[in-house]
Formats: sequence, C-alpha cells, structure tokens
Amino acid sequence: MTASSVLAVVGMRSEAALLPQGMRVIVSGGDPARLRALLQQAPAGVTGVLSFGIAGGLDPSLITGDLVVATRVRGPGGAYAADPVWSAMLARRCGARLGMVAGASAVVGEPAGKRLLRAATGALVVDLETEAAAAFATALRLPFAALRAVADTAEEVLPRSAAIGLTPDGRPAPGRVAMALLRQPRELPALLVVARRAKAALEALGGAVQRAGSGFLPAV
Repeated sequence: MTASSVLAVVGMRSEAALLPQGMRVIVSGGDPARLRALLQQAPAGVTGVLSFGIAGGLDPSLITGDLVVATRVRGPGGAYAADPVWSAMLARRCGARLGMVAGASAVVGEPAGKRLLRAATGALVVDLETEAAAAFATALRLPFAALRAVADTAEEVLPRSAAIGLTPDGRPAPGRVAMALLRQPRELPALLVVARRAKAALEALGGAVQRAGSGFLPAV
C-alpha cells in the first residue's frame, strides 16, 4: 500500500502541506457541509481515510501541541469506530494519546461549550472534519484513523474572528479577520494567542509525520 492510496481530510492548506508526498488530500476550509459534498466526489482507489489537523481541546489535562489519535468518533450524525490496528500503530509511532474525538458542525469556542461537549461525549478533542471523514470511511467499509494536535485548550476562548479566518479552499483570509476585528477590536489579544497556539500545534503535527513513517498507512 502506498501513500497515494490513502485519502487525508484536513481543514487547512497548512495542514495538508505537512502530509507525506503523494497522499491524496481533501481540504474542507473548516466547512463540514462542504466537506461532505467533496467526499462524495472522492477519487476511486482509496484504501484508507485519515483525518489530520489541529483540534480544540476538551480534556482539561491536554495542552497545546498534545497529540490525539481517535479510537472512536462521536458527532451530531452518529458514532464511528476507528481502525484499531492502524490507530494503535499511529499513536505508538507519534507518541499520541488514544481516545474519543468529537465532531462538531460549527466551531466550539467557549469553555462552557467545550465542557458540555466533553460531558456529553467523553471526547478528548473536537474538530470539524473527523466526523465526516469517519462517516465516509464507514459507509465504504474502509479503514479510518484520525490524528489531531491540540491548539486551543479546554479553558481557552476561541474568538469569533478566528472562526472565519479561512477561505473555502482552506487558505488564510486576513481580510475577513480584519473586518471582524474592526467590529470586535477587543478580540485582538485572544486572536494573537490563537495564532501562536495554532503554529505550535502545526509544528507538533509536522514532528508526528516524521516519526510516523509508514504508520500513516493502514496495515495490509
């Protein structure tokens, strides 16, 4: 099995750039509905699906840069199991924690909302891509895994200006962020923190890719 047979699902171009060369990638731009539509157009020949990128922390013990590999995924659309062999290998090689990952239809930015989601799902982290990727893989009976790095922690606020900071194809949208800050200038300090957290999480993912090697591929 080669990297080109695995379909990676990410939210941002900066995440896609970290993946092994040749891996097929779908970039959602942080839009779960758009992602589901793109997955319906996925190329033939896919033998595994990987959700990859940054996430929001739900478990208070997790800090920025901590890595999580999903054992299960739970979201508004249902619950899905990750491939146990692939996930265990990925977690071992990356030095990641195994556990539940929550899917969400919109950014969960407030600590109160994170606490509620943690209580409802038992999840360690939350993101906008993993549920759709898991549902797609499950429907086609393909092995599925998710590797996520914590950016904002459970008790940190993700400002609204950060939630609109992407174009539909997953590139930064500085103009949209600037307009949001004009309306809510008090969000600037929190936004700068978010940027630093995201950079640290991306660096952790880059290191994980290097350590994982062939662990990015499902076991044959």
